[in-house]
Amino acid sequence: MSCNGCSNNSSTNNQIVDSYSWLDELPDTSDQSDIVEVKFKSTRREYFSNSEGIDIKRGDKVVVATSPGHDMGEVTLTGYLAEKQFLRKIKNPPGYKLNAVYRKATSNDIKILQDARDREKSTMIRARQIVNELELDMKIGDVEFRGDNRKAIFYYLADGRVDFRELIKCYAREFGIQIEMKQIGARQEAGIIGGIGSCGRELCCSSWLTNFKTIPSGAAVKQGLSPAALKMSGACGKLKCCLMYELDTYIEAQNEFPKELLNLDLARGIAKPFKTDYLKKEIWYSLEGNTSTVFNLSVQQVKDIIQQNKRGIRPEINSVAEDGKEENKMEVKLDENIDRFDKHKKNINKKRRSKFKPKPAGSAKFIVNKSLN
Repeated sequence: MSCNGCSNNSSTNNQIVDSYSWLDELPDTSDQSDIVEVKFKSTRREYFSNSEGIDIKRGDKVVVATSPGHDMGEVTLTGYLAEKQFLRKIKNPPGYKLNAVYRKATSNDIKILQDARDREKSTMIRARQIVNELELDMKIGDVEFRGDNRKAIFYYLADGRVDFRELIKCYAREFGIQIEMKQIGARQEAGIIGGIGSCGRELCCSSWLTNFKTIPSGAAVKQGLSPAALKMSGACGKLKCCLMYELDTYIEAQNEFPKELLNLDLARGIAKPFKTDYLKKEIWYSLEGNTSTVFNLSVQQVKDIIQQNKRGIRPEINSVAEDGKEENKMEVKLDENIDRFDKHKKNINKKRRSKFKPKPAGSAKFIVNKSLN
């Protein structure tokens, strides 16, 4: 199944529908730089040098050099964009060693990688058992075999420092491969496992996001979102990464609002703010002592009322409304019935029963056919 704006990245065991790729519309810039970004299992990405000038493009499977051995991955960026991404993500670009791209992957390379992938689940289960036997305070989150099937990366989670020197020896004897231990956090673990977010799309951490940062708790407050932990937390149990996507827009919109939302002294009473819509530039108020009546005012209207209050004027709501419109108010009625969203069906069974209900004795009517006489 495919549609416009979606691309299918198929694998042997599952099929993932990726988000829209705007990179496909950009021209090929491989002639401007030989740096290539390659994606491996999950969201692990590394950078290599196409010094041999191999004709590769985004989406190609390539075999790259590692230390030691080789690995296989998918090309995600080439040329100018790959170089820009390399300079942005690598803290010390001059000290980063760019390994070479050997060749495009052959059918035999893909078969070897698939055999390695088939070993990952059983290896992870056994690896967790060994951790329990050694009574180490850590958790094996995932296992990733390299393309040559000779080395594996064991991703683990731990709250503190763990001495896993004995663990590596046990793994080497058990699996007969080279071992690399890599610590990850809760966000990386969610990206490795994958899933569907509350938005209905694949998790950002498992589809495209590779740089995981700490999300400040004030990001939700500045956007006027609910501080409820269940709504703001993602699959990892921490604040959602998407809270940072529009944060700059909200911070810029807040500059037009008063630094402090004061109570408004109106002719009908004191109005207290309880909700702010930064993008619509509106503030919702409720009258003190009459919380069932609420109304919204624009930022400019609020500023005008504050200036009038400083001069001792208590304006009417209609006097500050734009274009002479009436007060925007809404009666709030809470219905706490648990079945309030159910569709109530009319009870027609009573009518049916009354229709076919037998009549009492003595009430029968006899029709005499006079033609018999």
